[in-house]
Amino acid sequence: MDGHVGGEWELLVPVVALTSLFSGFATPVEAAAITAFYTFLVSVVIQRDLKLFRDVPRVMTECGLLVGGVLLILGVALGFTHYLVDAQIPDQAVEWATTTIKSKWVFLLVLNLVLLIIGGLVEIYAAIVVVVPLLVPIGIAFGIDPIHLGIIFLANMELGFLAPPVGINLLLASYRFNKPMSEVTRASLPMLAVMVIGVLLITYVPWLTTWLPHLFQPAPN
Repeated sequence: MDGHVGGEWELLVPVVALTSLFSGFATPVEAAAITAFYTFLVSVVIQRDLKLFRDVPRVMTECGLLVGGVLLILGVALGFTHYLVDAQIPDQAVEWATTTIKSKWVFLLVLNLVLLIIGGLVEIYAAIVVVVPLLVPIGIAFGIDPIHLGIIFLANMELGFLAPPVGINLLLASYRFNKPMSEVTRASLPMLAVMVIGVLLITYVPWLTTWLPHLFQPAPN
């Protein structure tokens, strides 16, 4: 079989993940395992980009190092989260936010700015573990749908990854393509403008992003 197969197999990766998850066939962890197995078959059997005995052990070793680093980050972040809960920081944050900010829309604007900074400076796994427990009670206090709040959080994290001057993805792109950071930043500005508009639409027009998750929610008894 010719190793130069088109990209249709890669395009099916999100289809495999979402189908296995939303069909009820698999839990999120099982869906991740199914998706990983699918990409393994595509890379080794169909496209033959990886040799089973030469490349796969190396890739698995590199993945193990990456997973170990992520687990270390999560462990530290989880410990810090427990400290915040014990110190009642979320309750204090809710009281401060509701006392200082009276408008839900102003809170959403401030939330976007704060999350943009966090997305550019903090690794996303640590941000999920540390920041989300602080945001959820504040969002509930302002009457924001938790699903909507989660989508706002993820959209801002992605925007922060690309936002200069610290965006992690900009640094990776600069290293990967061997281009100056200034050149990569200039090239990303049009896409950043589109993403900013998208984040604002997600924030201030909730039904654009919440209708589909709500469609899959079980009806109340």
